[in-house]
Amino acid sequence: MNKTPLCAVHEKLGARMIDFSGWYMPVQYTSIIEEHNAVREAAGLFDLFHMGEFWLTGPDALKNVQKIVTQDAEALSDRQIAYTPMCRPDGSIVDDLLVYRWNAEKFLLVVNASNIEKDYNWIKSQLEGDVKFDNQSNNTGLIAIQGPQAEAILQKLTRQRLKPIKFYWFTSGKVLDVECIISRTGYTGEEGFELYYPAEHSEKLWNALMEAGKEAGIKPIGLGARDTLRLEARLMLYGNDISDNTTPIEANLNWTVKFNKGAFTGSDVLKKQKEQGVSKTLVGFELGKGPAARHGYPIVKDGKTVGEVTSGTMAPTLKKNIGLGYVPPALSAIGTVFDIEIRGKNYPATVIETPFYTRARS
Repeated sequence: MNKTPLCAVHEKLGARMIDFSGWYMPVQYTSIIEEHNAVREAAGLFDLFHMGEFWLTGPDALKNVQKIVTQDAEALSDRQIAYTPMCRPDGSIVDDLLVYRWNAEKFLLVVNASNIEKDYNWIKSQLEGDVKFDNQSNNTGLIAIQGPQAEAILQKLTRQRLKPIKFYWFTSGKVLDVECIISRTGYTGEEGFELYYPAEHSEKLWNALMEAGKEAGIKPIGLGARDTLRLEARLMLYGNDISDNTTPIEANLNWTVKFNKGAFTGSDVLKKQKEQGVSKTLVGFELGKGPAARHGYPIVKDGKTVGEVTSGTMAPTLKKNIGLGYVPPALSAIGTVFDIEIRGKNYPATVIETPFYTRARS
């Protein structure tokens, strides 16, 4: 398995380590609920070294980004970020990623750990004109700090003013003496920041953030709590909620598909789906008391399997069972009831509005 530069730190903290997409990663340190609550109430620190970072530069960089993703990178201001699917000609999703626009000739693409090689080969096969494409994943450290105390904790370690950084924007500056890209996005539904930096500084930055956040109650966060946090906020997990077998229109990611920018890979199919409808759509649901729904469980209506759960958990913040799943559009209206088959028994579930959790903004 691949190991992050923080592997020894995780083991010293007593983390339970697992194989995650070929990476030796912490799934939890104390308990998923304790770590989840720390992010909702104080702050949590995430090792995200396993994510992929590609640089796309050159005179034709913007033209190529416009071709390969569904979002409109030309509409972004410099130092703005977009969340976007990247599709094949048939509209299916290669991956979902973040596009960091420095300027029209310089972009950082942040992709999922499980898809680094696939994404690199796909993007490379699509490139045209005068452009340079560079995979810097192995050299780039990535730590995220998330939670209501994240800004105050990180501000102790940098002269860069954090408050002016808007949601889905970024800047660059030093944290301690390390030159970083500092962005404000997140995968938890909370306020927070990401630091991209030369990987050899990982332990120094991690330890400094843990020390700076000690009084505020910061905790290291494993993959288990990362999953419950992102699901409460209805953030997609590639391989579960979106995949090679789904399109952005089916996944209710219509807001990420910008047809006005002109043709892009998959645009013909996606436009037809938007106009004519789809055979399945992603919905959020809640269950009553009983077991939680899990990925792959059948969704049943009138005795027939009509769909499948993509993600499900007992939500620690909401204290109820929630999930996402694909159903026929006729079963997608708020208040619709269907069953989830769990170990041979059916449990009623109700379609509800998402995101399940939204942070109260001051």
